[in-house]
Amino acid sequence: MPRIAGQIDLAKGEAILDAAIGVLAERGLAASMEEIARRAGVSKQTIYNHYGSKAELIAALVERRVTDITAPLEMPGADEHPEEALAGFARIMLQALVNPRATALMRLYIQGAGEAPEVARAVFEAGPKASRARLAAFLTRETAAGRLAADDPAQAAEFFGGMVAGTYQLAELLGVDRGLTEPQIDHIAAEAARRFLRAYSV
Repeated sequence: MPRIAGQIDLAKGEAILDAAIGVLAERGLAASMEEIARRAGVSKQTIYNHYGSKAELIAALVERRVTDITAPLEMPGADEHPEEALAGFARIMLQALVNPRATALMRLYIQGAGEAPEVARAVFEAGPKASRARLAAFLTRETAAGRLAADDPAQAAEFFGGMVAGTYQLAELLGVDRGLTEPQIDHIAAEAARRFLRAYSV
């Protein structure tokens, strides 16, 4: 059965994002759209049709990661099980923070921030700001349902993000191996969720 246009566009979009990760990791922010297009098997114009600019393309990369991180907050039943949802969010967030490729890309964004402030802003808006906003929306729903007492959900989201991230991302950016194992990540995530809910319990 032939695919419909939307399916083709989605497949192309994913191919472009996957290619962009590889090329950016190798070439830095100077990576050309031509090389990304070649590796994705599409035309350069197709990339511009999908994303408009390199900054928007990078923002889409970050948005895809944020969607993965915040998925536990959107799953059916998440609102009724806030500790599990928050632990899931924390677990995926930590896994992303210590992922070598994600760390390499973050270093590129930071190094290029002075010369490409539009890219730095796109990364911040699509990444940390967006993930905290989705977390704040979840906390708002929990407070409205009477399961939490977060008078300022945006601030509470910042607190939780800080609890989870700790110094782990900074260590990764500096090349310091904290040696986090999956069981340790699970423990940190569960503890962060448990302690956060205790702080904001009704």
